[in-house]
Amino acid sequence: MADDMTSQDLLGARDPAAPSAIPQEELDRITDDLIAAFKTVYDPEIPVDIYELGLIYKVDIDDDRKVDIEMTLTAPGCPVAGDMPGWIETAAKGVDGVTDVEVRLTFDPPWTPARMSDEARLALNML
Repeated sequence: MADDMTSQDLLGARDPAAPSAIPQEELDRITDDLIAAFKTVYDPEIPVDIYELGLIYKVDIDDDRKVDIEMTLTAPGCPVAGDMPGWIETAAKGVDGVTDVEVRLTFDPPWTPARMSDEARLALNML
């Protein structure tokens, strides 16, 4: 769930024991800025940003500052399925220090409302 996710949790594909060429302070800043960028993208049918909805599954920042994002949609037949990955890519490319972005859609595991943060639940009257 997004409220419980820390900057380190978001870096799901990076082995925490592996050394990085990026200083930790910069990596933390880029990660925090990516989260802020994700929070500017909304599912047009739901008045909650994609980060709080729990649609971002994994983010990996490599040593060249290329960002790989794995995300899902609320449903495979989502009307913006063809557009939303581009919105995420554009938002992430706007983060200072990011050199390139690749966004991949996955439906494994399928998204469920359990992935939403408490903030999203509150906005949707689901608490």
